[in-house]
Amino acid sequence: VVYEQDGVFIHSSCGKNDDQDSLIAGILRVIEKENEVLVDWRPLDETLDTSNILCAGKDSSSVVEWTQTPKEKCSRGADRPSSYEAEWDMVTTVSFKKKHHSNGDATTHANGESKWSFLFSLTDLKSIKQNKKGMGWSYLVFCLKDDVKLPALHFHHGDSKLLIKCLEKHVALDESPDHEQVLLVKTQKSLSQSFENLLDEPSYGLLQKLKRDPYTVTMGRFSKVTNYIFDSFRLSDPSNQRRPPSEMADLIHDTIPGLKINQQEEPGFEVITRIDLGKQPEVSRREPVSAEEWAKNMDSEGRILDVDYIKRSIFKGGLCHTLRKEAWKFLLGYFPWNSSKEERANLQKRKTDEYFRMKLQWKSVSEEQEKRNSRLRDYRSLIEKDVNRTDRTNKFYEGEDNPGLILLHDILMTYCMYDFDLGYVQGMSDLLSPVLYVMENEVDAFWCFVSYMDQMHQNFEEQMQGMKTQLIQLSTLLRLLDSGFCSYLESQDSGYLYFCFRWLLIRFKREFSFQDILRLWEVMWTELPCQNFHLLLCCAILESEKQQIMDKHYDFNDILKHINELSMKIDVEYILCKAEAISMQMMNCKELPQAVSEILGIESSSVTPDSDTGEDESGAELSCPTSLYQSISTPVIAANGTQDSTQQMSETQSLTPA
Repeated sequence: VVYEQDGVFIHSSCGKNDDQDSLIAGILRVIEKENEVLVDWRPLDETLDTSNILCAGKDSSSVVEWTQTPKEKCSRGADRPSSYEAEWDMVTTVSFKKKHHSNGDATTHANGESKWSFLFSLTDLKSIKQNKKGMGWSYLVFCLKDDVKLPALHFHHGDSKLLIKCLEKHVALDESPDHEQVLLVKTQKSLSQSFENLLDEPSYGLLQKLKRDPYTVTMGRFSKVTNYIFDSFRLSDPSNQRRPPSEMADLIHDTIPGLKINQQEEPGFEVITRIDLGKQPEVSRREPVSAEEWAKNMDSEGRILDVDYIKRSIFKGGLCHTLRKEAWKFLLGYFPWNSSKEERANLQKRKTDEYFRMKLQWKSVSEEQEKRNSRLRDYRSLIEKDVNRTDRTNKFYEGEDNPGLILLHDILMTYCMYDFDLGYVQGMSDLLSPVLYVMENEVDAFWCFVSYMDQMHQNFEEQMQGMKTQLIQLSTLLRLLDSGFCSYLESQDSGYLYFCFRWLLIRFKREFSFQDILRLWEVMWTELPCQNFHLLLCCAILESEKQQIMDKHYDFNDILKHINELSMKIDVEYILCKAEAISMQMMNCKELPQAVSEILGIESSSVTPDSDTGEDESGAELSCPTSLYQSISTPVIAANGTQDSTQQMSETQSLTPA
C-alpha cells in the first residue's frame, strides 16, 4: 500500500429525500501489486463483504463491469437545480453490484453485496476530474477507458492533492486543454486511432476525436474530413449558412494545442517582407548515380574515396535502383561512410544478433503475459491494423499472407522493443515500407528504419513539438520567399499552414508515387544543400500552386481541399529543381535574416535585418556547402527532361562572390 486515506465518501442521492444525500464512508488505497498499480475503494461498513469488489472478465476491454440493479433505481427530484449535478457529479440513478463470472476470475459471495466497492488498474485510467473552485470538500471522479465513470469520491478528511502526487509517480497526467478541472492520462494510443472510425460517428464525437487525434485526421482523406467538419458546424437557421472561416480556423487551431503559429514570436517579419531575393536561378538535374560510378569511387578495401562527390551526385540525380540497397545504408547512417567492407560485415553480424534478441522479447511473450500488458496489446493492435493497409497496391505488399506484410509487422513490433516509450504511432508504417522494399532484408531494413526514426522521432512524440517547430520554420521561409502569398493565406485563416502537416509528418510519403518517394528521400538524406531542405520542398510546392490559389480566390476550405488533391500529381524532378533554386536564391541573398540562416544552417557575415551587428567589410561569402555546386562533368537532365552531355552546372558561378 503506497497510499491510504480514510474519510473518503461517496455521496449517493438515492436517499429517502430528494434533497438529502446518503453518505457512504470508505477507505481509498493505492496498491502496488507485482507489475501493476491498483486503485481500491471500499466502504467501512463491517456488515459488507469488503472482498466483494467490481471486477472484469478476461474478455472485457474495461477493467470493471457492472450491471444496473432495477429495483434500486431511484428517481431524481425534478426541482433540483441542474448545476448541482455539474458541481458534485452525483451518482443518482445507477447502483452497482458485482458481476458474476463463471471463468474463475472472481469468487462470488452470497452474503451482503457491496454496491459501491471498486478496484481498477492505472493502465485502464483515462482521466480524472477534480474540483478547483475551493468550495466544499475536495472530490475526484475517475473516468476509465470506454468512458466508464466511477462514483465521485469526496475527501472529508483532507484534500486529494496527495493522491494526485502519488498517481503521478506511476502515470503522466496533463491538464486537459478543454477543461481545466480534468487531468488526462498521457498515452500514445490517442494519437493512433484508426481513421476509418472517424466518419461513422455523430459530428460531436468526430470533433472530440479530431481534437485528440490530429495525426489520424491528417493521415486520412483530409478534404473529406474537412468538408465533414464544415457540414457538422453549419448554423441551424433556415438558410443553413456556414460559420465564418475565422471560426472554422479557430476550430482547427484548437485541434492541436500549441501548433497555432504566432508570427509575433518570430523576429524580423516586418523587415523580411522588404527583402528582394532576386530571380531564381536555372537549375538542372543529372542522371542517377550508376553502379559503375559507385564502384569507381571505392578503394580495394571497400572504402568510399570521395564522400562529398558521392553525396553531391546523389543530390543532383539520385541513385539507380540496383544501387539503393547498398547506398541507402550509408545515407541513413547504418554504415559509416569511412568504413571498409570487412568492418561493415562485422557490423551487420553484431546488429543481426542484437535484432533477433529484441525480436525474441515480444515473440516470447505468452498470451497470459500480454493480457497484463495493455501497451503491448495496443501497439500490436495498431500495427496489425496499419500493416494491412500500407502500400497494398505495391506488388511487394499485395495479396493475402504476403511475406512482405509479415516482415513489416515483425520489424514494427521489434521497434516497439527498441523504443518502448514511443512504441508505435500511425504513420511509422509509411516510413518503413519503402525502406523494407529496397532492402529486401529484415535486419538491414530494421536498422535503416531505426536511423530514419532517429531523424523523425520528434514528429511522433505526443507533445508534437517537432511538428510545431517545423510549421513555424516553414512559415518563416515562406514569408521571406513570398510575403504577399503569406498575407493572402492569413487573410483566409490559413497562415498556420496546417495543410502541410501530412507532408512534414511522413516526409511527403502520400504525396508522391512510390518510385518518386524513393528518389525524393535519397536526395533529402544527403543533407544537401542545407539543413531542412524538406521545408524548401514545401515552399516549392506551395509557390507552384500560389497562382491558382490566389487567382481563383480560394478560401479556407478550398485551400485545404486543393492541397489534399495534389497527392500523386506532383512532378518530383520539377519540385527538386525548384527547391534547389530556392536554396540558391536564399544563399545568395546578401541580407539573409538571422532566423532564416539558422533554419537552413547557414552562417552569414552580412548585415541582416534582424541582427544588431555592423557591416562586415571583409566581403566574406556565406558559409554553406558550396562544394555542392562545383562542376560535375557528367550528363545533366534539365527540368524539361532534355539531356545535354556537355552542359556543366552553371549555378557554380552564381554562388561565387565577384
